[in-house]
Amino acid sequence: MLKKYFKNLYHRTMTEAYALAHQEIINSVIQGGKCLDCGASEGQKYILLKKETDIQPEEYHGIEWSQPLINVARSKNINIIHGDLNKPLPFNNNEFNTIFGLSVLEHLLFPCRYITECYRTLSDDGTLILLTPNISTFFTAALILLGKMPSSGPHPDSEMLLKQEELFKVSADNMQSDADSDTPSHRHLVVFSYRVLKSYLELAGFKSVKGYGFGLYPLPNFMQPPLEKIDPYHCHQMVFVAKK
Repeated sequence: MLKKYFKNLYHRTMTEAYALAHQEIINSVIQGGKCLDCGASEGQKYILLKKETDIQPEEYHGIEWSQPLINVARSKNINIIHGDLNKPLPFNNNEFNTIFGLSVLEHLLFPCRYITECYRTLSDDGTLILLTPNISTFFTAALILLGKMPSSGPHPDSEMLLKQEELFKVSADNMQSDADSDTPSHRHLVVFSYRVLKSYLELAGFKSVKGYGFGLYPLPNFMQPPLEKIDPYHCHQMVFVAKK
């Protein structure tokens, strides 16, 4: 029963967070100019944008570290290159009007460097959209008091330890953990708090930073929308929209 309750909270949280991030991407893309999809996978975002905007193939650029996913994208003539977001972005200054990275920041070794690179490659008045988990949640605080590892914090590189520490799985049933892999996709390495990420975006030079929170656990879903607006600082997922 408790597992089902938290699974429903998680599903609603991710649905709402991604919906807002996607709408912000559309709002920026329709202003024109090129966009950069960070962690582009097989190019699913391009397919969605093509349905909802008049984006042209040459205006979409993706960067992805998994070569098999890139191969799938290229088979569909989607412009995605191989790259490591921990390193400087292989693009010119002021090249993009829109950059977005959804569920990417928490997987990077050098997330602050990534943010400054986004700032460098954005044009004046360009927009950065980020979706990432928040380390500063009531649920995380409760786990720490219980002597557990933070749910949105760095994951162990051990399947055995992960199974011992994980109270219950709320992600999709078909998502398999890859903690022991040499190239893990799901491990969280550096996870920001809401206040710190907002502060760093401002320190990096962004002149307008708006943040939104989703999932104020363990409160029930019907209470979430108004309370998320009152207290985004302790929500499970956060979306930031930063203007250069």
